[in-house]
Amino acid sequence: MRLVLTLVARDYDGLHEALAEGLEAVAGTGRTIAGTEVLGDGAADVFVDGGELTRLRARAAAAFEGRTVDFCVQPAEGRRKRLLVADMDSTIISCECLDELADFAGLKAEIAAVTERAMAGEIPFETALTERVARLAGLDLAMLQRTYDERVRLNPGARTLARTMTAHGARCVLVSGGFEFFTERVAKAAGFAAHRANRLIDDGARLTGAVGQPILGREAKLAALMEEAAALGLDLSETLAVGDGANDLAMIEAAGLGVAWRAKPVVAARADARVDHADLTALLYFQGYGADEFA
Repeated sequence: MRLVLTLVARDYDGLHEALAEGLEAVAGTGRTIAGTEVLGDGAADVFVDGGELTRLRARAAAAFEGRTVDFCVQPAEGRRKRLLVADMDSTIISCECLDELADFAGLKAEIAAVTERAMAGEIPFETALTERVARLAGLDLAMLQRTYDERVRLNPGARTLARTMTAHGARCVLVSGGFEFFTERVAKAAGFAAHRANRLIDDGARLTGAVGQPILGREAKLAALMEEAAALGLDLSETLAVGDGANDLAMIEAAGLGVAWRAKPVVAARADARVDHADLTALLYFQGYGADEFA
């Protein structure tokens, strides 16, 4: 089985150094380097004939420890995925919408603390969501649009990621433990085909403090991945999932390529790859897209 080690550095100079270290990491496994290919400014592939995937991942992790280089090791065959399922908050966008809503209610510090614990897997996501939303009872609905307008920003590379995969025949779906009000707008802005999220309950003027049931959490995200793949007739090996929190872990582990984005340690440790430095176009490079193919 041919493997591919993809390196994403900040620039071409950084890539030159990363390639040297990547080649050394491959050599340490005793395998033959079949070739290299520059994908873009700061990104390249190293192809390896044979070898053990977990061993090469470990060698690469050791080589790039403390470096501003992201990498991915995977089978070369089938690396270009046909389904992307992405988390929204702190992945496709730069903030946690619930925390920003709480800011308008004067509760950001205490609610953000609960969010952090839930994303780290310290408390059940469903419990944490219910408790946090309850504290927002009475918040004017106008604050949802204000939060979107003033606080929600796409992370660098998000639009390029979704639109490039879509242009090459993949389906891109936003699946969030957040709220439909935001996923609807973010999906449209970034170019996702569909979105799934939780629903805030209101009385027509203000939030009631309740959230629609059932709550979309960890298992629902996994179900979304499986349902979307089945609808397209895809094997899970043809899918890509990306997220940052513990409620993303099940879909990340089930996907053909599961990527941890700026993730909590519990997620980063169990993902196939992690992106700590580059923007979201790293996920395109991991799939073998060249920069000249980006939409």
